[in-house]
Amino acid sequence: MASIELDRVSKIYANGAYGVRDVDLKIEDGEFVIFLGPSGCGKSTTLRMIAGLESISAGELRIGGRSVNGVAPRDRNIAVVFQSYALYPHMSVWHNMAFGLKMRGVSSSEIETKVAGAADLLGLGHLLQRKPGALSGGQRQRVALGRAIVREPEAFLLDEPLSNLDAQLRAEMRLELVKLHRRLGRTIVHVTHDQVEAMTMGDRICIMKDGRLIQHGRPLDVYANPADTFVARFLATPPMNLVGAQLEHEGEDLVVRVDAETRLTVPRKHYLPYVHKAGGPITAGIRAEDIYETQAHPEWQRISVKVVAVEALGAENVLIGMVGRDKPVEIQARLGRHFFAPVDSTVDLYVDVEPMHLFDAETGKVVARPPLPVGR
Repeated sequence: MASIELDRVSKIYANGAYGVRDVDLKIEDGEFVIFLGPSGCGKSTTLRMIAGLESISAGELRIGGRSVNGVAPRDRNIAVVFQSYALYPHMSVWHNMAFGLKMRGVSSSEIETKVAGAADLLGLGHLLQRKPGALSGGQRQRVALGRAIVREPEAFLLDEPLSNLDAQLRAEMRLELVKLHRRLGRTIVHVTHDQVEAMTMGDRICIMKDGRLIQHGRPLDVYANPADTFVARFLATPPMNLVGAQLEHEGEDLVVRVDAETRLTVPRKHYLPYVHKAGGPITAGIRAEDIYETQAHPEWQRISVKVVAVEALGAENVLIGMVGRDKPVEIQARLGRHFFAPVDSTVDLYVDVEPMHLFDAETGKVVARPPLPVGR
């Protein structure tokens, strides 16, 4: 196993544009880390720099404590699994998995042992004589992983390996990768744009935007305590509702006022962290799952919502509606599967304000307050 350290690592192209900018990160031995972000954010470029497939323009990259800035990819003892699988179509599964070992001059007996062990680990034993064209997408992905495993690398780099699979296969392969990590105990860096993959697979997620590392931490910690509006909206489906408002004093309380009829009182425990923003504009961040159709707790606060649409998803219904009269703002709420309301009707919903975040209206940065406990 090996730690991976990025010390102010940057990628600068010939035209002066940054692909990755000043990334500082340490990935511990045996850790499963997810790089998450939209297309073009720099996550794949970062992974390719770790692999040695992209040169580093500035900063230092260390693997196992050793600087590898000038080290060739083959000498880093790292395996890369790509989105495209990159299997040889004319070779059997066995030969695809064994090919790299043969090129390195590994003995036939050792190749047999390693291929058999990887095939057993991945459930490929009955497919070793088939060619890639006779395999499903999930099976081909297992073969690509098996080819990496037989090398016994210090770390695995996975570049969107599940994006070619359908929804059911993606769910199955997510679980398989988690199990594989537990069995091997090796460092894994996994690049994805899929929030579900990020939340369910990694020990830690690293969210990137415009070549910068915006926030990293345990998935539920980042979800509960986003650093800015980008993270807040990106790491959720539906995304966090962001509502422009004024933060005002009302007696001894702080109130988030959208308009005359829509207001939410800030919990007393958050008064001190937020009071310095009183008297100015603010952006209130409310998760769709923190809005309810009934008031199960007295501290939940009522809002009136004009229904735009209700999306029936089976296990739940997602309401899309508008709040506020003067400048209506669209919000979404994840409600029970039995909830229904006609389009253009107005319904009362209830907001759990304790997990509500306030963001600076100009910069989008979160207004700091004590972090929410995970799993509340």
